Formats: sequence, structure tokens, C-alpha cells
Amino acid sequence: MSLRSQLLKGVLEGCILSIIHQQPTYGYELSVKLQEYGLADVSEGSIYPILLRLQKETLIQGTMQKSDFGPKRKYYHLTEEGEKALKEFIYHWENIKLPVDNIIQKGGENS
Repeated sequence: MSLRSQLLKGVLEGCILSIIHQQPTYGYELSVKLQEYGLADVSEGSIYPILLRLQKETLIQGTMQKSDFGPKRKYYHLTEEGEKALKEFIYHWENIKLPVDNIIQKGGENS
């Protein structure tokens, strides 16, 4: 497993919670949105296991809804627990991101 995929695996769950928080979303749409944000190498195959786990942990809930294009789709939305988990992710991300950015920037000055 590459370093990039290891790092991504750690933050993908938080990114998915954040996208679902913005509006109820179905699996393929999540994949497209992640790509639009620049995470082009995240496949649908890696998203669905995360959605299943988040649903099992009651952080998201899926409801089948009619689609204008084809069969019904399962749209996911955050539960109350999911809202708390997203806030916790953001808190931890902000506490990791700044120090890591500082370390990287400091290291870049010495190059």
C-alpha cells in the first residue's frame, strides 16, 4: 500500500461524512464529488465498504429514493451520531493539519 493511499484511508471517512453533511448523497455521486475535489483515485469500490461501516456504526442512514434517471437510489444522510463524529473529525484534523503544515514548510526552507 502506498503512503498516499495510507494517508487517504485515514481521512476518507471524514471527507465522506463532510460531503454527506452538505446534502444527502448516493454512492456514485460521492465518488464523483470526491473526484471533483481532487481525490481522483478514490474508486467506488473503496467508498461502499466505508458507507457500510458508517451505516453499521449508525453515523449515517440510507433511504431509498426515486431517481429521475433509472432505478431508485440509496441516499445517505448523517445521523445525530454522524454529526458528532464529523465535528470530532474536523477538530482532530485541524489539530494535525497545522503542525504538519508547519513541519513541512520548515523542512522546505532547509532544502
